[in-house]
Parts: sequence; structure tokens; C-alpha cells
Amino acid sequence: MKRKTYKDLVAEITPHIKECFPWDVEERMERGDDLLFLDVRETHEYDTMHIEGSLNVPRGILETAVEWDHEETEPELVKARNRQVVVVCRSGSRSVFATWTLMQMGYKYVTSLKTGLRGWNEYDLPLVDLEGNRIDPEVGDRYFANKLLDYQRKPADWVEPE
Repeated sequence: MKRKTYKDLVAEITPHIKECFPWDVEERMERGDDLLFLDVRETHEYDTMHIEGSLNVPRGILETAVEWDHEETEPELVKARNRQVVVVCRSGSRSVFATWTLMQMGYKYVTSLKTGLRGWNEYDLPLVDLEGNRIDPEVGDRYFANKLLDYQRKPADWVEPE
């Protein structure tokens, strides 16, 4: 079997889910839609900045957080199977996987924020810190900027093992 990359997996799942842009979500909020923002980033990312009122459930515990009788159970999320859920992450890829998982677990109205919080911030929609203080969009721009380090880049002479 040919090895798939992360990008391959995202591309494979994306056609099977619904995605929305920040401006679409803004319209839904202005209409008064009852949205649950589910932030699937790691807790330290969420603590730095997030959408006010969003629920943080890291992707790694999502499957147990959406069901009763687990240490990770999030009652608000368990009860949200018929609610409009907007799944967010940094750039919109982890949210693709989380949206797909939620759909398989019975969530009817779930969408992935296509550009992630990076796009949310670029569209000047509000983000807050752990204390609820509004984050300046320029601070968000710096935080969400690509921070790929040299040692994380694929070496020019790298050959994939078979």
C-alpha cells in the first residue's frame, strides 16, 4: 500500500464534510443561530487565544469527549448532536478530521472552519485570551504565522523508505 501524507488524508476526507469561511459564520452569528464553537487544538494553543465561549476538546480525546461515562466526557458536546457545531483549529486541517469524526458519531449539523483561526483573525473576527481579554489582530497574525523550523523541513537528499 502506498503511504499517504497528511495532505493526502485531508484531501481525501474534505469532499465528505461541510466547510465554511469566517464570513459565513459571521452571517450565521448575526442571524442569531445557536452555534457551538468546538476548538480541537491542544489546550496550550486554546489558552493563548480562542473564540470567546468556544469549547476546547483536543482532537486526541474527541471520541471519548462526545460520549457519556468517560473521564474526558464534555456534557455540552454530548448533548450537541442536533445543534450547529462549528469545528475550529489553527489552519483548518485538524478541524476536517474532527468534523468527519463527529459526523460518523451522529452529529447532524457540523461544519469545519475552512481557514481555521488564522483566517478568522485575518477577517478581523474577535479572539480572546484565557482571561477573556480581546486579542489585537496583529498579535494574532504573529501567533498564527508559520513557525516551521529549519530542522523540520524535508532535507533535499531525503528518500522515502519503502
